[in-house]
Amino acid sequence: MRGCDTVFHLGAHISIPFSYESPAEMLSVNAFGTLCILEAARDLGCRVVLASTSEVYGSARTVPITEEHPLSAQSPYAASKTAADQMASSFHRSFGLPVTICRPFNTYGPGQSQRAVIPTIVAQALRSDRIELGSLETTRDFLYVADTVQGFAACADRGPMDGTVIHLGTGRETSVAELVQIIGGILGRDLQPVSTSLRLRPKDSEVDRLVASPERARALLGWEARTRLEDGLPATIEWIRAHEGSYAGTGYAV
Repeated sequence: MRGCDTVFHLGAHISIPFSYESPAEMLSVNAFGTLCILEAARDLGCRVVLASTSEVYGSARTVPITEEHPLSAQSPYAASKTAADQMASSFHRSFGLPVTICRPFNTYGPGQSQRAVIPTIVAQALRSDRIELGSLETTRDFLYVADTVQGFAACADRGPMDGTVIHLGTGRETSVAELVQIIGGILGRDLQPVSTSLRLRPKDSEVDRLVASPERARALLGWEARTRLEDGLPATIEWIRAHEGSYAGTGYAV
């Protein structure tokens, strides 16, 4: 970080299933790791754009979710990211550290690992019409990776750097079942989603509904998502098709 003006802190353990297996490591990497970044930034005079997650809200109590929505971690992963966010806010209040908390919703696109729901659906769809998933009713706000990158850049260029949280999202809510239908339409296939117990989260840990309000990002950054789900999925599908040997269709989480 020496010599850097702005640091984009995106390093984290991101697997929710792993957080059930090893909550201590999840907390150590995501919370204590963030503390290390913040301390270095304070010592070296860097600004920090911190990557947060919509998981900190748990299931939405009101939609769309604004930045004032109550935090309610429903997994050790979400708790570790909440701790990281709060530590960043505290460093601004305590030490005047310039920091913006950038909170993207469900990013997808070429290069995404198989742990996420879209690669899981596509990898299975390339082999079969039967798609094994967890809950089909959960909804997410899917954000194309190019829009996510532009949002982070906008946070660095125009973010207030005073501990403000800024959502990156489309404001569109899509269920997992609907997602399968959209992907099937692109592939010209009649995909059949099946909910299996092996892919379900623990009952009280499932986040049922997430959809962002992008109003603050629009007002403060002049940013808004430009890529519709139907337009971002074809490039994602083609990337997965080209790397099909690397995708087993396992490790699904949303």
